[in-house]
Amino acid sequence: MIFPEFLQKGDRIRIVAPAGKVQKDKVLPGIELLQDVGYEVLAGKHVFGRNFQYAGSDEQRAADLQEAINDVQTKAIICARGGYGTIRTIEKIDFSPLLKNPKWLVGFSDVTVLHSILNKLGLASIHGAMPAFFLENKKPTRSFFSLMELLSTGKSQVETMTNSLNRAGVCSGELVGGNLSLLYSLQGTPWQIDTSGKILMIEDLSEYLYHLDRMMQNFRLTGQLKNLAGLVVAAFSEMQDNESPFGKSAYEIIQDAVKDYHFPVCFDFPVGHIPKNLSLMLGAQYRLEVENTCTLKRIKT
Repeated sequence: MIFPEFLQKGDRIRIVAPAGKVQKDKVLPGIELLQDVGYEVLAGKHVFGRNFQYAGSDEQRAADLQEAINDVQTKAIICARGGYGTIRTIEKIDFSPLLKNPKWLVGFSDVTVLHSILNKLGLASIHGAMPAFFLENKKPTRSFFSLMELLSTGKSQVETMTNSLNRAGVCSGELVGGNLSLLYSLQGTPWQIDTSGKILMIEDLSEYLYHLDRMMQNFRLTGQLKNLAGLVVAAFSEMQDNESPFGKSAYEIIQDAVKDYHFPVCFDFPVGHIPKNLSLMLGAQYRLEVENTCTLKRIKT
């Protein structure tokens, strides 16, 4: 696994919008905060573009990301937002320059598509907050500080309280995953996630409960749950149900899908579409301990 250099003050960060259209008033303050703490920040030409629900056409969004990838002075690429649309751009992008000049890619939600591609290339990336989540009431958020610490030092340790659905145990392995719907969308493609012997982290937003069950059953039937080292279940926010109730909560659906296995499982982890969205380094080795509390700590190898 290739790990880009950690950031120093004065380094260049590029902001791109590979998916949904961006509201300036939500993103510009986050960009200004990056500048205030000492980084050079360049926004892609089409970050504030409009093409129906997208931030510009597929070609425009891909061009911005390609420019950021090709720029040898850029040390990190932070996505402006998720939404939908990244999957429409990936065939238009040459990711190979990242192998010669590695740089951090940051984002979550729809950005899971890019994390999965980089993981296949053997390049670590950061599942973390995007500019709209850097400030709350004009003050930097815990999510922002978590991202800055990981980008500048590589340190990553998150501890959370126990959950009654947790399954105790200790394991180590490479951390993979992201938004479950996006992982599901890559099933059967060259970028399908490899989970064997790894710690899988999943999160999602505004999915119907039966959709969640369908995705979890898919991962179970493909054998992608059987050989996990461990499972980290982050936020499943604003989940929806039909008029005829599904009968289980989101976490109960996930628990049911992995009930026949014995790896440790941590529920209610502070990652995802929630105010406290802490950063994790995908592709890095982590140790997961699920006991009285749940701790996920990066192991430097």
